[in-house]
Amino acid sequence: MPRHLHLIPLAALAFLTGCVTYPRAPKITPPERAKASRIETGDFAWGISTSSWQYENRALKPGGKLPFRTDWDILMEQGKAPTRGNTVVMSWSEFDKDVAALKKIGVTHYRFSLEWARIEPQPGRYDEAAIARYVEMTRRLQAADIEPVVCLWHFTFPDWLYDTQNPKKSNWLHPEADTRWQAYVNKVVPRLAPHVRYFAPQNEPNGQIATAYLNGQWPPAMTAAFGTYAAAVRASARQFRQAAAIIKRHRADAIVMSVQALPWWSDGWLDPTRAAYNGMMRMNFDHLDRIWDVCDIIGFNYYYSQKAGPISALGLGSHRGPNFTEMGWDIDPAGLYKQIRLVDRRYGKPMMITENGIATADDDQRKRYLEEHIAAVQQARLDGHDVRGYFVWSLLDNYEWHYGYDATFGLGKMNPRTHARELKPSAFYYRDIIRRGGVRDIPSAVLKARGGKR
Repeated sequence: MPRHLHLIPLAALAFLTGCVTYPRAPKITPPERAKASRIETGDFAWGISTSSWQYENRALKPGGKLPFRTDWDILMEQGKAPTRGNTVVMSWSEFDKDVAALKKIGVTHYRFSLEWARIEPQPGRYDEAAIARYVEMTRRLQAADIEPVVCLWHFTFPDWLYDTQNPKKSNWLHPEADTRWQAYVNKVVPRLAPHVRYFAPQNEPNGQIATAYLNGQWPPAMTAAFGTYAAAVRASARQFRQAAAIIKRHRADAIVMSVQALPWWSDGWLDPTRAAYNGMMRMNFDHLDRIWDVCDIIGFNYYYSQKAGPISALGLGSHRGPNFTEMGWDIDPAGLYKQIRLVDRRYGKPMMITENGIATADDDQRKRYLEEHIAAVQQARLDGHDVRGYFVWSLLDNYEWHYGYDATFGLGKMNPRTHARELKPSAFYYRDIIRRGGVRDIPSAVLKARGGKR
């Protein structure tokens, strides 16, 4: 989920210097576009997305020994992140309950991630039982007629890649990162490939890197480290490409997907040089520009829109009311339509909305949010934009990184006593949309967005 909008240092720098340029789009020929469109993905994918660290219990029993450690564990130990707890929503030991909930909702696809640290708790030492468990998860999804979509990395790194004494040499930039990453991918992909066609090498690397190196909220918690940020973008893109090659080597018909954080940015009136706007667009596209050509599907996560500029950055999270989430994010389904159009024009490849959802305690608001954003996808498809799927974030209320448990995105929640998955009315509302194959009405704001530029 995107967490890179508190980027006041970058916004201020851009505002003061006016030297940031708009990211140049790659040149794509009509034959290349035509070839990309011919990839076969079947019917429209109606999905839900989750992540391992936010969902999985590590020890099989509360209070049991923890078999691995991540950079986020270190951050929590330092008091820089909310306590996660050991139970979370118990998806490691009680995955069948997740599958049953997914079946009730009627989704066709489920995106979940592997926990690298669980699989490789020490460099070069692999937990074969953990790998077997992930393989079994994919088989159980298939048995329920749900297509597994596997993400190889979702924000967390093994603790042995995190150097607390030298944050500039941590995670993406650790001296052993490339070697260990390739070994990890080569270890898990052959085991999964017989059961999995859809692979996402990374989840929101652009948002994670910005939040880690510019905003100081995520490991290694650096602020305004622009040079390190740029180096991490290059390193993560290189490692994405390494993973894509390994995936294709083990399964030629695999579908490699990006999963990028792409909020919709508009011009702010206090950004006369457009430098702040250009900076935010670079944050959207600098990583994707480096990996789009090895992707079969351009997947991206969309939650909100925002005006670029220092005032907007300072006010983020403070808004309240029916047009905002409980985190203060602007609700703007028209922005999703415009982002689909822009991504289509920029890359010319099939797309999927790999995350979309709302943090709210008002389930009626969640229903409206889902309907309006699915309507935006539906209208984009009617207008000829090649969108192949839509995924809700998320199945259950869960740990939301530096928001802790305060942001409730779930279509359901876990009963803390019985661990039962208790679905909210919005889950069945989503089920009914899936059964109909879409929504009935398109909001006027979405229809108006069709006439805009960009």
